[in-house]
Amino acid sequence: QVQLVESGGGLVQAGGSLRLSCAASGRTSFSRYTMAWFRQAPGKEREFVAAISWSGGGTAYKNSVKGRFTISRDNAKNTVYLQMNSLKPEDTAVYYCAAEAGVTLVAAPSAYDYWGQGTQVTVSS
Repeated sequence: QVQLVESGGGLVQAGGSLRLSCAASGRTSFSRYTMAWFRQAPGKEREFVAAISWSGGGTAYKNSVKGRFTISRDNAKNTVYLQMNSLKPEDTAVYYCAAEAGVTLVAAPSAYDYWGQGTQVTVSS
């Protein structure tokens, strides 16, 4: 069992930056999990943003965030991060952290076993 808690969301102007954090706890080793960030805007389906392998050596991104967002992890701190730069109003959403007990970087929400409660990111124009 893994518990995930996101933090770092907030209100920022377009062009600004935020760094989201997701702290994991529980009886299972954090380093065994592929970690990902998803987001969900009002009235829309939850969508994949980025994922990172257990070692941090592999990453994957949604096309629209490539070059602006960076996912990273610190296994010693049981934490995964999402650095978001050059934010746009269309990035506004609730951002969720998720964990998957596998080795493949997957974009489907159904593949993930554990989810955080989400943190709101609002980008004003």
